[in-house]
Amino acid sequence: MRISTSSFFELNTLAMGLQQQNLFNVQQRLSAGTKFLTAGDDPVGAARALGVTETLAESSQYAASRERATLALKREETALDSTTVLLQNIKTLTVQAGNGTLSDADRGALATTIQSNLDQLVGIANSDDGNGQFLFAGFKSASPPFAALAGGGVQYVGDQGQRLMQVDAARQLSTSDDGRSVFQTVQGGAGYVTSGLAGNSGTGVFSAVSVVDATSADYGKDFTISFTGGNYTVQTQDTPPVVAASGAFTAGSPIVFGGLQLSFSGTPADGDSFDVSTAKNAGTDIFATIGELVTALRTPLSGGGDAAKAQLLNALSTANVKVTNAHDNVLTVLSSVGSRMNEIDALDTGGAARDLMDKSYLSAIQDLDPASAISEFYQRQTSLQATQMTFAKLASISLFNYL
Repeated sequence: MRISTSSFFELNTLAMGLQQQNLFNVQQRLSAGTKFLTAGDDPVGAARALGVTETLAESSQYAASRERATLALKREETALDSTTVLLQNIKTLTVQAGNGTLSDADRGALATTIQSNLDQLVGIANSDDGNGQFLFAGFKSASPPFAALAGGGVQYVGDQGQRLMQVDAARQLSTSDDGRSVFQTVQGGAGYVTSGLAGNSGTGVFSAVSVVDATSADYGKDFTISFTGGNYTVQTQDTPPVVAASGAFTAGSPIVFGGLQLSFSGTPADGDSFDVSTAKNAGTDIFATIGELVTALRTPLSGGGDAAKAQLLNALSTANVKVTNAHDNVLTVLSSVGSRMNEIDALDTGGAARDLMDKSYLSAIQDLDPASAISEFYQRQTSLQATQMTFAKLASISLFNYL
């Protein structure tokens, strides 16, 4: 079969062009460091690489969310740490205020210090994250969660929403706690709180409440102890009330009722009453508790006699128990914050391990082996050069050379 000159040139040109294209493809892959430049080069590998790349991008988003969640929790942790310090200071000052050698002026000075701590506590409760979002406001994070009341005290105006953040594919984590659960709540195991009524005129001072029988039918109810004619009567605060215990009062002797026990020193006057309530029903607002403590310390004892001293000691005991309950509650919330931060650390560790495996898999799919690619490059380059030299030789042959 005869091959025309034009066909000869055309076929050789196409062959050299294909070799040049293959050589250029190898050069591009060497430059990019990848096995394929387009999905057409390796459809299966390109699809796998795309899936792994999307997984890595999603993991990066979760990592960014965890970073923001950690920052939010650290801000809350700082605020709660400051709260525990303030509450501990108030507890110390409350115990100090019970010193019988203090004068009205001394107690007034302590009241001023406690009021300062209270103001700082309200400031912490209304702290924000630096971007105008209040830490303890729930979903109403655009405005301060605690508002001052005209007659004194503060009111919670936030809500109990928890701001959740998606920190992993199957995990949403709360990055905040609402102010009510932090500053106006006690733990379920907080126990009982005893308090004297404002109109008491005797010298009765109650002791701490202890649990003697948690299986009692009345255990967990709220009680009122009243004194009349040298006798005491303990009634539940049910409707109608039920008598839980009664008898002749003896100073220092325990009064047992509803699985509880306490005693009184001094002599309660006729008509004096004391509430023994579960902590959740005894007033859980720490701001109100501290405000009542300040008021009690600023009330002069001069001229009030033993009855005024008894009222002060009872008020201090009540405040001490309530502040302790509030302190324990804040510590519980702080522990929860720490647990969430630990969980984020664990998710970060797991995410980093998954990313490492995904990146290794992605590298195996698309990363080029430089040694084999360079070898292929030189092979194709040599082949192209040989083809070009052969074509040049053949193209120069003519019958005239043999005449």
